[in-house]
Amino acid sequence: MNQESKTINRNPRRDSPRLSSVTTAIHLLKTFSEADAELGISELAKRLGVAKSTVHRLASALLDEGLLQQNAATGRYYLGIALFSLGSLVRARLDVAGESKNLLNILRDSSNENARLAVLERQQVVFLHDFESNQTLRLRSSTGQVRPAYCTAEGLCLLSGLQEKELVEFFKLPRKNLTNKTVTDEEKIRQKLLQIKRRGYATEDEECDEGTRCIAAPIYNAEGRIIAAVGIAGPRVRIRKSQFSKVAPTVIETAELISERMGGRRWQKIYV
Repeated sequence: MNQESKTINRNPRRDSPRLSSVTTAIHLLKTFSEADAELGISELAKRLGVAKSTVHRLASALLDEGLLQQNAATGRYYLGIALFSLGSLVRARLDVAGESKNLLNILRDSSNENARLAVLERQQVVFLHDFESNQTLRLRSSTGQVRPAYCTAEGLCLLSGLQEKELVEFFKLPRKNLTNKTVTDEEKIRQKLLQIKRRGYATEDEECDEGTRCIAAPIYNAEGRIIAAVGIAGPRVRIRKSQFSKVAPTVIETAELISERMGGRRWQKIYV
């Protein structure tokens, strides 16, 4: 094979210095184990098959971000507390999915509507659970489905728990109309979020899917952060807008019970 052929067949993404550095950094973190909790530059370079200077540069960057820490006495590195924080976020999702399952089944049976559990994934919500109603006329189960956060009741609950800087980033991205009732205006969405904070639940009136209404409430962790949302959803012929305030307490109670299992406290009304 001539030199020209080698050049043509090369993968430009794989050869990208930035991608190569990211990949090496990931491999560096994965080098640590329970048996090798602390490793020095020389050992890391040997295992990764790269130059010591490369390992030193990557280790310094990871150290600055808290992904690595350094033993002051030996100079060796070990995994940083930032990784624990990231892992806790993953664990929280797994925990809330497990802890909520029985309570969602009870909510589904008592409401005769779909009972759903959702978490925020960037600009969208992901339904970790969606237990279908036993009614003949019911919504199709959408477990694992991804929907826009700004027009779903569960999504609005999750957005109400974001800090202002996170909301600013959220509103930078475009929002499109999914139905003729979808609200995309930033100020109107912000008003919805304030209302959720006051009364403890969110409603959805065909903003995401025509013919569908939903009532949702936030789930809190031990730090008081909203980590998920529970909701009931069904066809508009059964879930009347006039019934929102009557049905909401049942949804809030389920959210509170799940929150307590996650170490959180019951929701307290905020008057603003």
